[in-house]
Amino acid sequence: MKTRPVYIAGGIRTPFMKSMMNYRDVTTQELMTVTLQALVNKFQLQGKIIGDVALGAVINSSSNWDLARECVLGTQLDPHTPAYNVQRACGTSLETTLQIALKISNYQINIGIAGGVDTNSDLPILFQPTFAKKLIRLREAKTFADKLKVITLFRPSDFKPMLPAVVEPRTHLSMGQHCEQMVKEWKISRVEQDALAYASHMNAAKAYDEGFYDDLVFEFLNLKRDGTLRKDTSLEKLAKLKPVFDLSESGTLTAGNSSPLTDGSAAVFLVCEEVAKEFNYPMLARFVDAQAAAVDFVHGEGLLMAPTIAVSELLRRNNLSLQDFDFYEIHEAFAGQVLCTLKAWESADYCSRVLKRSSPLGSIDRSKMNIKGGSVALGHPFAATGARIVGSLAKILHQHGKGRGLISICTAGGMGVAAILEAV
Repeated sequence: MKTRPVYIAGGIRTPFMKSMMNYRDVTTQELMTVTLQALVNKFQLQGKIIGDVALGAVINSSSNWDLARECVLGTQLDPHTPAYNVQRACGTSLETTLQIALKISNYQINIGIAGGVDTNSDLPILFQPTFAKKLIRLREAKTFADKLKVITLFRPSDFKPMLPAVVEPRTHLSMGQHCEQMVKEWKISRVEQDALAYASHMNAAKAYDEGFYDDLVFEFLNLKRDGTLRKDTSLEKLAKLKPVFDLSESGTLTAGNSSPLTDGSAAVFLVCEEVAKEFNYPMLARFVDAQAAAVDFVHGEGLLMAPTIAVSELLRRNNLSLQDFDFYEIHEAFAGQVLCTLKAWESADYCSRVLKRSSPLGSIDRSKMNIKGGSVALGHPFAATGARIVGSLAKILHQHGKGRGLISICTAGGMGVAAILEAV
């Protein structure tokens, strides 16, 4: 198929807030809709038909089965704008960005919107399957006697709710427990993790103070900054926190060096050059390429190590080295996960055995990594993180005036998504 370049016009997001707090009364759909409308306002898209809109959420309910389309209908976009849902765990909105970019590149559409949302404050509460089946039988009962007969079948255990848990169904371990296994395997110290977390907070605080986020984060419910950011933290404060996943003396992952459970939404606007010039839309960065990968974490491969493979394949296809980048946006699900990834790229054995390379990918310049803060400081609403990173990296590249940026995101299910952006 004939292809063309695709550009990031810009992005926008809500302030990211700790779950069960500021957004406790905001639904998933409402949270995504306000960001979509903020994007409409930013780029004056009122009344316009967008080629396609791809949105997603990880923690979702059956009532949101048509989430993306309902969000579109809740904005000032022309109601003839189509939309669809995507879900690739924490890589969801980087995946939506890729899909919209592919559609524009292949001349299927000229402009599109990608995004994601998650709020643990709007959890879908399920009940036991036995309870659901009895409710269906009760509804189908024709007579009062039939209904009474079904009612007698209910037991107290039927009413026990099944609360969602962020655990891997095949291992019954949380992501944090899996990461504890990884940092032990790669010998990542608590001191290293706390140092990375501290840098994340300092970089984010500095970026806010300098006004970097002024046009990327819109005010919502009288909030303008991320509630997870700790400008006043220190290495000493981080060192005092207790482990939260491995409670033994060998545990190193804490609330301070892990991304918190977060509520928020984010979206990005993608365009082709012709339409950008016609309507004077910005072209901050070019979306170059992306790659997904997976690991067999059930049989010993680290749950969050798939980005090492995704990045390796992306570099191979684009004939690039790991050092050919001016900026690195590596999602901080946990500070330990980032450090494991960096160490794996430096390991000759890992690169030979897993990445099938004759030499290691090598080290990166840490001063170029997450320069405006990462997920530990800014927060991590699962499906929103990819769009948050794309919007920020595009602006970073535009301000820099040249260069190339690498995105790396680990996800649940042992997957990873990576992407390359270039300055225009």
